[in-house]
Amino acid sequence: MQNKSFKSMQCPVARSLDRVGEWWSILILRDALRGVTRFDEFQKNLGIATATLTRRLDNLVKAGLLERRAYQERPQRFEYVLTACGEDFRAVIWSMIAWSNRHFAPEGPSLVIVDKQSGAWADPVLVDRNTGNPLAKPQYDVAAGPAASETLRLRYPFRSEASGTALIERPAPNQEQ
Repeated sequence: MQNKSFKSMQCPVARSLDRVGEWWSILILRDALRGVTRFDEFQKNLGIATATLTRRLDNLVKAGLLERRAYQERPQRFEYVLTACGEDFRAVIWSMIAWSNRHFAPEGPSLVIVDKQSGAWADPVLVDRNTGNPLAKPQYDVAAGPAASETLRLRYPFRSEASGTALIERPAPNQEQ
């Protein structure tokens, strides 16, 4: 059964789910972020069926999160290496670990994020790159951006509480400022 594609939706959450929304994909990325690169390693770690793993790896390559590289010619074998886009998913995985530890681990955390030098546990928090302020309500909220459709603008209106003015536009992260 073919899943609905969210690629054409403007919502960044939907677009992200289109690329990594299937649970095997997230677990593959989790392992790739730990240094797993080979098909047989993914299969052994995850206990996933060969056909399912093949499809998921192909989808992650097509989505630009992994790159497929030959490491052996006879028989031909490939490894799957994180791209910059895939490496950026680390923050999502670490946030999921912290969120799950807070809400779904009554026995205590089974995985933690640690400072490699001191061994101290880290508790990730999302911050604004420009100010360093934690992104939390009530100070922050989601608003329609410059490329938003009229539907999104109606669903996510924004006016500054201080000035009453509309959203201040700035270039998207991949555009020059």
